[in-house]
Amino acid sequence: MKPFAYVRATSLQEAVDAHAGRPDARYLGGGTNLVDLMKHGVETPTTLIDITRLPLRGIEELPEGGLRVGAGVPNSDLAAHPLVRTRYPALSEALLAGASGQLRNVATTGGNLLQRTRCPYFQDVSKPCNKREPGTGCGARDGVHRDLAVLGHSEHCVATHPSDMAVALAALDANIELYGGEDGPRSVAATAFHRLPGDRPERDTVIRPGELVTGVVLPPPGAGAVSLYRKARDRASYAFALASVAAVLELADDGRVRRLGLAFGGLAHRPWRAGRAEELLVGARPTGEAVRRAVDAELAGARPLRDNAFKVDLARNLARDALTRLVRAAGGPPVAPTERPAV
Repeated sequence: MKPFAYVRATSLQEAVDAHAGRPDARYLGGGTNLVDLMKHGVETPTTLIDITRLPLRGIEELPEGGLRVGAGVPNSDLAAHPLVRTRYPALSEALLAGASGQLRNVATTGGNLLQRTRCPYFQDVSKPCNKREPGTGCGARDGVHRDLAVLGHSEHCVATHPSDMAVALAALDANIELYGGEDGPRSVAATAFHRLPGDRPERDTVIRPGELVTGVVLPPPGAGAVSLYRKARDRASYAFALASVAAVLELADDGRVRRLGLAFGGLAHRPWRAGRAEELLVGARPTGEAVRRAVDAELAGARPLRDNAFKVDLARNLARDALTRLVRAAGGPPVAPTERPAV
């Protein structure tokens, strides 16, 4: 462990002031990811700014029916909150699938969003990794990449984002609140918060230097909305997703799709919002054939590597099964899935 300075912030402004001018400073919440990376030598902050005493642990119902979640809310508290369980079940299910109870008790909402990839080349300082050290190359492309990206990757990086919660937030059209930038507080859509790697894979998010995540805002659920989260992994105990899907569905009175939010996890550098599939299904009757065509169209752009083509079929079957379940739950006509889910 390398030496570092420690600051215990007592206000938001004190926290961002402590970060100002220190590009190697890091905010410390639950520490379930950051501390591990420090032990491995991947992260070497010069200053840790402890934000656990800040008033960021509230869950507040908003006047229009939405929900505001403080960045310091532990994952266990968020998953168990009655309004989350009843209005946003996909979010509760994603959190419960993401980690053991011990980790959920410590991990925070903001930290979950900001966790770094579990790509083995990123976590091993003896290996080349453009995300950890730009310009050194991506060892995973021709190396061990079974668990890595099939969508949106670049020649510079094939890492995937590990969060389950972030996938649900993308499908739910949540917004991320930020504090501390030159332009003052701002809000960013969850679908735009994480980046694709391009030629700057070291940048995971659109956060500006020194900005602090302060909360997440969930919009009010639509009338009759149903949602779920499904995850496929190598073992039944807590493991990162090979592929996952979060889906939110509303049907109109005539049985057509009024609203659909569909997002994949485990496939890309960020939660992958399935805009093409949504476009094909909104306004249509969600028959088995319509669901099949929409999901296939979304995944047609996948570019699997040597050892991870199986993830495309896995994601396809997860999405078809999830949408079939939601159509049934929303009171729509029976939809026969075309394949048995590979989970």
